[in-house]
Amino acid sequence: MTFADGTIEVDAFVALTIGIVVFFLGRWLTGKVSFFRTYNIPEPVTGGLAVSVLTLLVFIFFDREVSFDLAARDVLLVYFFTIVGLNATLSDLARGGKPLVLLLGATLVLMVVQNTVGLLAAVVTGWPAAAGVLLGTASLIGGHGTAIAWGPTVAADYGVIGAAELGVATATLGLIAASLLGGPIAKLLIERNNLTPTAAGDDVFAIGDRDAEPRTFDHVDVMGTVLAIHVAIVIGYAAFEALREAGVKLPVFVPCLLSAIFLTNTVPRLFPGLRWPSKTPATAMVSEFSLSVFLAMSLMSMQLWTLAGSTTVLALNLVLQVAATAAFIYFILFRLMGSNYFAGVLSAGFAGFTLGATPTAIANMSAVTKRYGPSPLAFIVLPLVAAFFVDLANAVLIQLFLAI
Repeated sequence: MTFADGTIEVDAFVALTIGIVVFFLGRWLTGKVSFFRTYNIPEPVTGGLAVSVLTLLVFIFFDREVSFDLAARDVLLVYFFTIVGLNATLSDLARGGKPLVLLLGATLVLMVVQNTVGLLAAVVTGWPAAAGVLLGTASLIGGHGTAIAWGPTVAADYGVIGAAELGVATATLGLIAASLLGGPIAKLLIERNNLTPTAAGDDVFAIGDRDAEPRTFDHVDVMGTVLAIHVAIVIGYAAFEALREAGVKLPVFVPCLLSAIFLTNTVPRLFPGLRWPSKTPATAMVSEFSLSVFLAMSLMSMQLWTLAGSTTVLALNLVLQVAATAAFIYFILFRLMGSNYFAGVLSAGFAGFTLGATPTAIANMSAVTKRYGPSPLAFIVLPLVAAFFVDLANAVLIQLFLAI
């Protein structure tokens, strides 16, 4: 940890350690505050928001910015999506066929709505129309990475001063809203419609509450999982570099996800006696760790003081985007996906990734399924749409809106 030019810089190892502490802080807060339990707010969210408020107070009272090195967080993101691929068998993908297509269609419609709402918020508050994409999908579904990538382009080509900062601020508020909206809307849909799980089987992305009946595994299982993850990541990184050389830009976790899907559907068939770590308790544990710490680090590192410069447009846009998303989920998505328990769980995830990020979506769904019961198909369908198809569609849609 260093102090320089009014900034407290936290190195990667310490930031990772704090991220783990933040998770336990969130677990403690969730145990103490019934609201968080009642509305299925993920534990990393409560802890991460508490720390981000603390860093805001440090900035206000001591004029010191707190900056975290998030290199470890980015590795955990790749870990998590690789595990999504390890758990995706062809039979699961086949089962997810129709729901996947429906979810993708619904997502594309909401993306158009998001950019339209962003355009409206920009125009009403006196911002250039091009800023609408940074108040829409570039920052919400796209997240911080897409906002940072498009900010300089919008600023340079369309004369939007402070475009990058506006995008980052929108993504920050979206992440908070995504974390807080998913659980309550799923609770409303599930309880109002008396929904219960229809498919037996454990949730393959979460090991559940530690007070539940334990499932046995040992260090060999964990090491086998880590080895499979690393092999998939090595292949994924090689594919990422090849695609980048060919001019194809994708987040690095996408080829890692795809390589893991390939491995999990070929290696067990080529080597029938091999203990492949797909849908195992050890894999679920590594997934839960990666997701929890990633989300804790993402939220604790939010620099809330950066929101002050564009308060009016950000506030208006947030209210409109949350209202539009909640209405879309309640009146369209839930019914489109079947009005069943699967649709209720998926609604929590949909709020998570359309306003925030895919890990937020998974955390939202995990919190819901820990309380109401498993929904394995939701954990297969949503990451495939959110982690792969949406990034491609978003790049096209952003350019279309800017051209218009």
